[in-house]
Parts: sequence; C-alpha cells; structure tokens
Amino acid sequence: MRAESLKFLTEIEETPSPSGFEQPVQRVVRRRMKSIADRITTDVHGNTVCTLNPKGKQSVMLAGHCDQIGLMVNYIDDKGFIFVRPIGGIDNAVLPGTHVTVVTKKGNVEGIIGRKPIHVLKPEERNAKLELREMWIDIGAKDKKEAEKHVSIGDPAVFKLGMSRIENDMIVSPGLDNKTGTFIVMETLRLLKTRKISSAVHAVSTVQEEIGCRGAITSCFGLQPDVGIAVDVTHATDYPDIDKRTHGDIQIGKGPVIAVGANINPVVLDLLIDTAKKKKIPYQMNAEPSATPTDANALQISRAGVAAALVSIPNRYMHTQVETVSLIDLENCAKLFAETIARITPRTSFVPK
Repeated sequence: MRAESLKFLTEIEETPSPSGFEQPVQRVVRRRMKSIADRITTDVHGNTVCTLNPKGKQSVMLAGHCDQIGLMVNYIDDKGFIFVRPIGGIDNAVLPGTHVTVVTKKGNVEGIIGRKPIHVLKPEERNAKLELREMWIDIGAKDKKEAEKHVSIGDPAVFKLGMSRIENDMIVSPGLDNKTGTFIVMETLRLLKTRKISSAVHAVSTVQEEIGCRGAITSCFGLQPDVGIAVDVTHATDYPDIDKRTHGDIQIGKGPVIAVGANINPVVLDLLIDTAKKKKIPYQMNAEPSATPTDANALQISRAGVAAALVSIPNRYMHTQVETVSLIDLENCAKLFAETIARITPRTSFVPK
C-alpha cells in the first residue's frame, strides 16, 4: 500500500467514531479528500459525501460506514466509578481489563474496565453470564464529584485506539469494522481521479450502521443513485473453531468477498465478478440468502429500489479490541470498485433479465 494511503488509513483508525459521534473521523475524511473530490458535503445526519464527476449520466454510490461499537456513560456512583450502556453489538466477555477512551467535549479521558477479580468471585459467579452492569470504567477519580469534572452522562467510550502491523501485511486495531470501509470508498475515488468515467461517483462515509444502518438510509435517499455498493467486513473462517459448513470458506489475504443472494442485484454481481476475472483481482464468494445486516440492505430498498451489491473484507475477531484484516485485501477491494465503475456506461442497464 502506498505510504500516503496507509497514513490516511492509520489516521482514520486512530480517530474515535462510536455510532452517533462520528464527526471527528468525518473531519479527517473531509480534510484528506479535499484535493481529490470534486465536491464534498455533509448532511444533517452526519454522512460525508465525496463526489467525483457530479454531472455523470449514471450515479454510483459507494457506502462504507465509519462508526464503531462503543459504550455510553449511564451512571456515576459515589466513589467515581462509571457504569455504561452498549453502543452496538458489544461482547461483554471481552470487556474486563480493557483500556478505553471516554470521548468528552473537554477532550479524551483514559480509563480501564474493571470487575471483581476471579479470586473473590463466588463459585456460582464464575460460571454465570457476565452482565454489563457488573463492570465499570475506572478513570482514577476519588469520588463522584471528581469524576463529574471529567465525564458526563451520555459521553461515549471506545476501546483504546491504535493500529499495529503483524506478519503477511495484516493490521490489528479496534474499529476495523468498519472504518476500513470508509477508507476503501475514498481510496476508490483516488484511483478514479485521473481516469475518464461516465458515471457520477459518490463515496459516502456513512454513520450509525452499527445501530441500524441509519446513515445509509438517509444518504441513499438524498443521493438517489442508480447503483449502490456497500463495503463492510465479514467473518474470516480461517482460524480455529469456526464451522465452515455454516459460515463458508473465507480467508484473510485471499481477496475481497463478493456476496450473492437476494440483497444483491444480479447485473451488478455479474459485473463485479467479470471485472475481477478480467483484471486478475483475487476475490471470494459468500452466500447471503436473505437481507444482509449491512448498508447494502438499506441501499437496495431505498425509494423505488437501487441496484445494490455488497463486497466485504475478511476480518478475524470482529467486535473485539484486536480486529484483524489484510492490507492486500483493502487494496484489491478498492481496485475492484474502480475497475468496475470504469466499465459502467450511460447505456448500462441494471434491470435484471
């Protein structure tokens, strides 16, 4: 990956963006895309739209959500310990001992998630389901009054951010689901910048996907694209204890994953696959027999319908502090989008035959 692209990806990954509080990362997107996009807008919902060739005959929307799961301050007890509610699909099992950042209007506040240690748990507690109310954020405050000087009810918290690299061009970071999606749609725009294309291309950093694909609903309604392609992460199945009979054979580093099923327009599907083959871009397939829990679902059923598709990045350990993806997969996904869009002409019809 080129150095400037990696720098952009790192900055996105290291900027907190829990659902409902995405504007810091959207500011990064607007600043980074200023020299690439022909037009940049942010709507009332917070979606940031970077557009290339706005007068193009066909309209293509690329959606990559920028929000991540998190926690929200709900109660501060007399001793200054902070109790929270989940933002999105939090796995309580991974929380104890986690270093978190509480994002406040005054700045970031560092904290840790604590619970009773195993030594003092009763036998019946050791095997019980771990409840979020049994954990708390400790910012080191001596009492409630001191804690309230730093944090307020409603402040969001995220896993402490930071991106690191491991072997075989893999990266590890919280929030790869799905700030990588925002990076890919913006990288696609960069790849298309110097090419002659007939379509208007809208790269959208969508908000609030983790709590119901809300940003994709509003941005698609406003843009009214002919084609809508969502990029997200999907579960890699190349590590222990994953049942491939249920979840398919998805491997990190083997290419972006093209979904097939009811949520996917067959013309766009065929175009993606044919482009991957012609341009020798590695890809994988994933069966999605019904509506997907992604922005692709919101795109497909917007207004009178949009020709939708879903392409995903294999991700290990989703919704944890150590989500893992391949830089090569990210690059290949952006290439696939750019090459596919370059083949769309004013005469291309997406009506299934």
